[in-house]
Amino acid sequence: METRPCTFAGMFYPGEPGHLEQFLETVTPVERPAPDALGIVSPHAGYPYSGTVGARAFSAIRPDFDGTFVVIGPSHRGFLTCTSAIPWETPLGIVDVDVDFVRALDIRVDEVSMEDEHSLEVQTPFIKHFFPRAQIAPIMMGDQSPASAELVAGKIIRAIRATGREVRIVASSDFSHYIPESQARKRDAMAIKAIEHLDVDGLYRSIEEYDISACGYGPIAAMITVCKTLGATRGRLLTYATSGDVTGDPEVVGYAAIMVV
Repeated sequence: METRPCTFAGMFYPGEPGHLEQFLETVTPVERPAPDALGIVSPHAGYPYSGTVGARAFSAIRPDFDGTFVVIGPSHRGFLTCTSAIPWETPLGIVDVDVDFVRALDIRVDEVSMEDEHSLEVQTPFIKHFFPRAQIAPIMMGDQSPASAELVAGKIIRAIRATGREVRIVASSDFSHYIPESQARKRDAMAIKAIEHLDVDGLYRSIEEYDISACGYGPIAAMITVCKTLGATRGRLLTYATSGDVTGDPEVVGYAAIMVV
């Protein structure tokens, strides 16, 4: 059986199953926010820097969820928007792809381009650990323009209606990259405010106006659009952190866990 290998195990997150389980148990939040989120924003940096934030994002989804996670991440290597139709490996076991949902998406399948993208892979250990019966439908976004985000969102909405699947949407994104921490927090707050208001136009305006180097703004916009169609009315910041909290470096990357309900 062909599978998508866990290319970044041992780099972005522990490759040894016991160490990975131990880390995920350590960062599991004691309390879960309510209500159950329809979508989340989760970071995709190395777990030592952003793993606690990622776990906080996934804690917003009810623990017995066993449907399909539509995971949308940016392409860091300039590949075109595509999807995957084969199971994904993790150190904790296989995460199955919802093949029927992927077919209904009507997005080009490109397994080769998927292999070198970490923005999607970094989410899979969280899904396998916290939601072992769930499946995924991975989407890697190339063009992140408003038109592209709307197009991807429309394809997801049509796939939901065609398959009848219960879904949760994961937008994989870090926020500001390698700027002084005070600037990162100030700029990122502008984008986060737009997300909390489910304001896609406002998100794109803040990205441009404040020069916010968030890498997954297109996936976030698509997630918001889908969730609003599903009945979401607001977003909520669960936690924000930076790489400087761990490294002490003056220039940081920002990470946010956001739920949409």
